Formats: sequence, structure tokens, C-alpha cells
Amino acid sequence: MYLGTTNPARGMCVCVCVGLPVVLPRLPSCVVGVGIDGGNEKDWEANAGKITLIKKKGKVKALDEEVNKQQDIDLDIEFDVHLGIAHTRWATHGEPNPVNSHPQRSDKNNEFIVIHNGIITNYKDLKKFLESKGYEFESETDTETIAKLVKYMYDNCESDDISFTTLVERVIQQLEGAFALVFKSVHYPGQAVGTRRGSPLLIGVRSEHKLSTDHIPILYRTGKDKKGTCSLSRMDSTTCLFPVEEKAVEYYFASDASAVIEHTNRVIFLEDDDVAAVVEGRLSIHRIKRTAGDHPGRAVQTLQMELQQIMKGNFSSFMQKEIFEQPESVVNTMRGRVNFDDYTVNLGGLKDHIKEIQRCRRLILIACGTSYHAGVATRQVLEELTELPVMVELASDFLDRNTPVFRDDVCFFISQSGETADTLMALRYCKERGALTVGITNTVGSSISRETDCGVHINAGPEIGVASTKAYTSQFVSLVMFALMMCDDRISMQERRKEIMRGLKLLPGSIKEVLSMDDEIQKLATELYQQKSVLIMGRGYHYATCLEGALVSILLNPQPPHQLGRETLLVPWGGEYSG
Repeated sequence: MYLGTTNPARGMCVCVCVGLPVVLPRLPSCVVGVGIDGGNEKDWEANAGKITLIKKKGKVKALDEEVNKQQDIDLDIEFDVHLGIAHTRWATHGEPNPVNSHPQRSDKNNEFIVIHNGIITNYKDLKKFLESKGYEFESETDTETIAKLVKYMYDNCESDDISFTTLVERVIQQLEGAFALVFKSVHYPGQAVGTRRGSPLLIGVRSEHKLSTDHIPILYRTGKDKKGTCSLSRMDSTTCLFPVEEKAVEYYFASDASAVIEHTNRVIFLEDDDVAAVVEGRLSIHRIKRTAGDHPGRAVQTLQMELQQIMKGNFSSFMQKEIFEQPESVVNTMRGRVNFDDYTVNLGGLKDHIKEIQRCRRLILIACGTSYHAGVATRQVLEELTELPVMVELASDFLDRNTPVFRDDVCFFISQSGETADTLMALRYCKERGALTVGITNTVGSSISRETDCGVHINAGPEIGVASTKAYTSQFVSLVMFALMMCDDRISMQERRKEIMRGLKLLPGSIKEVLSMDDEIQKLATELYQQKSVLIMGRGYHYATCLEGALVSILLNPQPPHQLGRETLLVPWGGEYSG
């Protein structure tokens, strides 16, 4: 996060931590940390060359308490330009303790710090190289490798005036895997650099004044630049974003829009290998090289999201809140698309491609987890109404098999976030083979929604809880609507279409009836959670319900289930029940 307004360090800590609770419900074991400018000096210039790291295991409240205990930093010093970064990360590498938490640092002087979402697959090779150069590691994380690599690049650069952007570009050329990164450095006070590949990253923009542009062009290396740096020669309204008349501006780097909505609804979605830099309050976006199909710029978009959508309200958990939102979320999925009076369905994102889809050879539904189960749940009705063969594929297995895909196939990619790594890789695999690609997502501006040829936004609203609830039901309804649209002109299907549409009309009321049994379900749950295992059985349309029920049990319960057969799952039950 970058602030171009006068603000005390205490205010920055509060500001960067505001979005963290939105992510925490999805993390079973995590640590939180923040890196901000400052020390004990009494003026901004003296503090600008210092970075303080504060880390704590547990919730954001624990981090907030730790911040207020700090003795070596004056939280009341005001900064004209202030940058703070904070992150929650599940312990994918090493134990969930403060040493392994983010931000990770390059050295004990905190010359460079970085936060990271994703996994670096070649970090062991990079770590071995850096250790051979004398760099000592203190954590078990892959991210520390990035922090030390950028310091190595800085220590060995050919020029003293190398830009922060150039350093980051050189670093990401050495990285393999998925990442969204934000960097901060004492050598570049007041500057922030963010980049992504395979993991989402967006930038929220907040200013009370008019911005110089609503479309930021991409900057590429100039041919004259022998050092391989990015040209920053034209920092004006044609190449970067800033408030007119040099007024105050705030930039928020985040992996999810729900983390910034409290501050702003204007965002810029970065694409793979974009490098976004904030220098002197101006935002510019760079790429190392130009490739075919590159969009010339990134637009400032307005989020259609309200703050209350990401607040728990009177519910005990986000998951409980989202369960009770399902009557409304399925209505939102159908709103403006289903006309129950004349039995018609219109999915605007597919209407230009529906004829091509009707002529295809087969439908392939590709997804992971809950989204895969939504595909399994609707396969039977899709086959019935489209009279086409329907394959439902787990994205990772689909890729491992190098599954044959042809130009007359239509491939659906189902993902709540629109950023599921295996599903995104499968999408690119299918595009290379010429298949028509369709996205079913819940996130506007996500990678899958941008890279598919067409698609459906399920419009379920933000989903924050550990296990998917309303996204699953909205994905189910979206795929059923697609099936209804496909057979709109088939006389033999009309009665069946009407029957299904009457069922859709009754669906919100049916969900409300189930939710009214909350007390009875709570009583049943208190009995079940003491059992050693639970059998979940079903077939036909309910097979997917068994799969999803088992998955939810896994996510909320430490013991894995045992699959006894194609239609039976044994779920060991234990631990404290949480509604």
C-alpha cells in the first residue's frame, strides 16, 4: 500500500491491516506481519531510510496489540509519503511462526522487504546459489529467496542509478512458479513495486481529486537502453496515473478486491508479468517485452461491490453468513437472465457464441474442488438437454494426462475466484489447441474471465468463508441456465424445460425452508461431531452432494475421509464443531 498523504505511522499500521481479516477466515494456521517506514527519529527524512518489521502469530488483533507494544518506533511521526505492506500467509513452507511470516527481508538491516502470494518452485536452486555467495537465510520460506535475490541484484548492479523497477524485472526473470509480489526498500524510500505471474494482484486507487487518466499505457524497454532498464523518460499524463495538480493519492496493492473496498472501488487489474511501480505518487505499468496479443494498457475499473458484503454482521462466521445468503444469491444469479413468464433464458455473455456451442462435438467442464463438484452435479442435466457428450475433468488430472482437445470442443472453466492455478493452466492448454473457451466465475476482472472467449458471471457476491457455499449453488444454477438456453428451440424438450424452470422459480423458497431448520440441524451437528466417522452416501444427482459434503467436512475438520467406493465416502469426524 502506498500513501501520498500526510499520515502518522500509527494510521498506516491501521490502514494496511484493515484488509487482512477478510483473508484470515480461509487460513487455518497463519501468521501476520507488517513492514512500515520509520524508527525513533523525530522527522520524516531521518525515518525514510529505515524499515520496521512487526510480526505475530495468530489473528490481526494480535498483530495490532504487538504494534502498540513497540518501543523502537515512534508511531506518531507524520510522513508526507508513506508506504506500508502487510500480509497473512498460510504456512506453505515451514512452521507458522514469526520468522516464517511475511514480509520477508533481505538482511538484518531490512534493505529490501517483500510480501508474496504463491509458490516459487525453483527456490531451492536459487537458495543454493545465494548461499554460495555468502547470503545467510533465517527462515524456511521460499519468499526469503526473493528478498535476498533482489539484494544480490542491487549489490551487483552495473550502475548506481538503477531503478527499483529494473531490479524487480531482473528478479522475476529468475523465478519459476506462481507469485504476486510487492516490494519495499530503504534504497528507494516512498516507492512501491508490485508484479504478478499466476497469482492475482490488483491496485486500488483513491483520491478526492480528478485523476490524470483512466487508462494507463504499458511501458516497454526502449531499444536504446543498453542496460536493460525500463524507460521512465515520459512521466506525464500519457504514461502514468496521478491526480491532477499533484494532489494527494493513495494506492492499495491487494490480491483480492474485498481487501480494498473499504477504501476505494476504483481498481486496476494487473496481468501476468506486469510490473507496477509507484514513484513520487505516480503509478506506471511496465513489461519486459512485447508479445503478440498484448493489450496496450490497463483500465481503471469501478467495482460493483458494497462494504456490507464483506462484513460478518450478526453472524458468528463468514461461512454461516454466506449459507444464509443463498436465497438471495441464487436470485441474483438468475436476475435479468430467466423470464419465468415466457420460459426464456438469456445469458448475455454467451449469446454471441451460442450457435457455435450448439454445433460443437462435446462439452468439457474443467475445474477443481467445489467447482469440479458443481460440474459433476450438472453433468446429467447438461447431457439430457444438450444431447451432447459431457466430460467433467479435474484440472490437475486433465493436465497430467495431456488430454486430447480439438477445435470443435467447447471447454468450460469453473472457478469462484477465477484464479485457480490448475484451472487457469488448463484454460491456456485448451486455447493453444483451438477450442472455444467459456468461463464460469464469481470475480469480475479475474484471469479466467479475461482469458476465456466468453462466459457467465455467477453474481453470488464475495465469498470469504473457508468452505464454498453460495458460490456452489450459484455455479449449479448458472450451468443449468446454460443447458436451458442450449435447448431453447427444441420442441421435444419444451415440457422438460418448463419443469426445470418451475423448479428454479421455487428454489429460493426451498432454500429458505431448509434454513428455517437451523436449530434442528445444530442439534444434529452436536451429536454427529462426537462420532469417529460419518458415511455420506448418494447416487445420481446426489453423488456430487456427497463429494461436496465430504470436501466441506475436510476443510472444517482435521481428519481426512476415506472413499469406500464411487458413491460412498467415509468421513472421520473429530474436533470441535463450528457452525
